[in-house]
Amino acid sequence: MKDYRIPLLPLSVDLESRSILRQLNRANKKLAELKGLVKNIPNGAILINSLTLQEAKDSSAVENIVTTHDDLYKSELKIADFVASDAAKEVMNYRQALHIGYQRVLNNNLLTNNIIQEIQQALIGHAAGFRKVPGTVLQDARGNIVYTPPQDGQVIEELMANLERFINTAELCDLDPLIKLAVIHHQFESIHPFYDGNGRTGRIISSLYLVLTDLLDLPILYLSRYIIRNKSEYYQRLQMIREKEDKAAAWQEWVIFILLGIEEIAGETLALVQQILALMQKCKQILKPLFGKSYRYDLLNHLFYHPYTKIEYMEETMQVRRKTAAKYLQMMVEADLLVKIKIKRSNYFINRKLVDLLINPPDPPESSEAPEEELSIHSNKAAGKSNSRRDKHKKGKSGTDGT
Repeated sequence: MKDYRIPLLPLSVDLESRSILRQLNRANKKLAELKGLVKNIPNGAILINSLTLQEAKDSSAVENIVTTHDDLYKSELKIADFVASDAAKEVMNYRQALHIGYQRVLNNNLLTNNIIQEIQQALIGHAAGFRKVPGTVLQDARGNIVYTPPQDGQVIEELMANLERFINTAELCDLDPLIKLAVIHHQFESIHPFYDGNGRTGRIISSLYLVLTDLLDLPILYLSRYIIRNKSEYYQRLQMIREKEDKAAAWQEWVIFILLGIEEIAGETLALVQQILALMQKCKQILKPLFGKSYRYDLLNHLFYHPYTKIEYMEETMQVRRKTAAKYLQMMVEADLLVKIKIKRSNYFINRKLVDLLINPPDPPESSEAPEEELSIHSNKAAGKSNSRRDKHKKGKSGTDGT
């Protein structure tokens, strides 16, 4: 296998072929529909809170960090007597990293390398920064090296500085932002700048780039589910650009692959948001007569902001005493808006209908592809800073933080 010389951006490749532009139009149209629909939700934090939790699970699943929804939501509740699984903690770290990145992009209107490093630090739990020590390679499940990213720390710094300019300087390249997103994603995955967390960081960058370029107001379009469904093709197309002599054709096929994913996931997210809006309307029709003069929109907000909740959350949201908060929650249980569960001595309340929507998103299209082995990253122990749990994954057969 020939070494892949990572090009500086912008690329000297035609990425505006007729087939690309045709698919680009469909993807942009679906994104515009999603952006318009989301404006109908008065409190966007509801979607950010619910959908980013689901995305955190999906993105981590790309790397075989598996957790259950119950573990995930219980972890969100910070139940004192509940010890969250390692997988749930990693998923919650992902969600926190996405929140941090979103706030930084909103405040700075930039997506810089400092922000990218802050995102990766939130994911991993320590500030290792960009790789400086050689030894990182990507291997398949059989231990065959399939790709060796840049080993020299200075080269990594230079490539990431070039990528930062490409992300934030519109004048550098007049390509449509969605085409640029596909290029950015491949470039970041090829640079592989961190010892750990590259895959998840790269997927967060893609979500934030849609916000940065004003294609969406909220980071609620996530490609993780598309990658899971098409994992074999995803890794093949990443690698084709590195290996094929005809780089132009490989790049064009990669861009179309990503644009197809954007259209597909935007359509599914659109359907999911429509279902959430419809469920909110049904709940509102029950809540208003149930609470009468005591009804406030905060009640509805609370039901959808916290898929799992407890008395303390209701006290804070409604600014009422504990006895009143408990009464409100019990009223909603009796109205079949919440399901009450008991863990040890404490009661918790689930918006089961919302959780069911998040667990069972729109059915994906059928695929006849057989899954292939995931790529995994193996770093020289001198690079050291990865956590012990992920080191154990590296020794096994399954991949961890692929490309």
